[in-house]
Amino acid sequence: MYEKAIKKIKILIADDFHPVLIKNLQEIKEVEAVYKPNIQEAEILQIISNFEGFIVRSKIRCNKAFFDKAINLRFIARGGSGLDNIDEEYAFANGVVLLNAPEANSNAVAEHALGLLLALSNNFYSSFTEIKNGMWNREKNRGIELRNKTIGIIGFGNNGSALARLLSGFQIKVLAYDKYKKIDSIYAQKATMQEIYKESDILSLHIPLTKETIGMVNTEFLANFLKPIVLINTSRGKIVNTKEVLRAIVVGKISHFGADVLEEEEPQNRSLTQTDLYSKIFSMPNVLVTPHVAGWTSESYRQISDVLSSKIKHFLGRL
Repeated sequence: MYEKAIKKIKILIADDFHPVLIKNLQEIKEVEAVYKPNIQEAEILQIISNFEGFIVRSKIRCNKAFFDKAINLRFIARGGSGLDNIDEEYAFANGVVLLNAPEANSNAVAEHALGLLLALSNNFYSSFTEIKNGMWNREKNRGIELRNKTIGIIGFGNNGSALARLLSGFQIKVLAYDKYKKIDSIYAQKATMQEIYKESDILSLHIPLTKETIGMVNTEFLANFLKPIVLINTSRGKIVNTKEVLRAIVVGKISHFGADVLEEEEPQNRSLTQTDLYSKIFSMPNVLVTPHVAGWTSESYRQISDVLSSKIKHFLGRL
């Protein structure tokens, strides 16, 4: 099957994956899969030259230093949707094919985004916190219905389109904008950014982290919205300028903020300034943050492995 190129394909699996991934790869007789979910970056760099395939989530940045060591690499398969921990240009220059699984956890991400939106609109977290502290404030926790509201979805790939589908039963107007993808959906109306600025009550982000999108949601961006918005971010933390979002919450430009991602997610890696910033934003009753788990369901755990193994098998079949 692969004799034209390599008699035996060695693949390093460097993160935790569902057992079905290893099972599916082992069924390909020309593949030798090495499963080392606890391997650290230093060891990866030491041994990666021995492998033609590399499967990872976010354990290591696949940058120039990585590719200079990975001299025999044919492909990288990322367990998730984004490729922002991989230098795509350098991979292309080195003839390394990139595979990912954005379709595998799109429903999970969409459900999570909807969950954040419903929890914020109905004050679930803040009211429960009050109840635990002996308070029973019904009027203070009066909710907001989604019906007859307008949501702007920026990014209409797998995740954005899945959210639009889930919202179809809420009698909410869905405006979708994507600079690079064709929008043809019964669940959303194609819109310009000007229309999203003008009409949105809610904004949900579903875009990759690129040079173009880093820091995109800042004071200048938010000033374009004619109404206060609920901001939901389940894409990448660095798309949002947290300091300027905090300022927008304080002045009422953002009425509620729900995020599954942060600019700096690991507490031990935050500067004192970032720690102070997050302390302020986490203390706000109209903010809800989860630990980058939107696409991390029991179902998507398996689906990611199923999709990746299928794509790897297809790729190897072309060698």
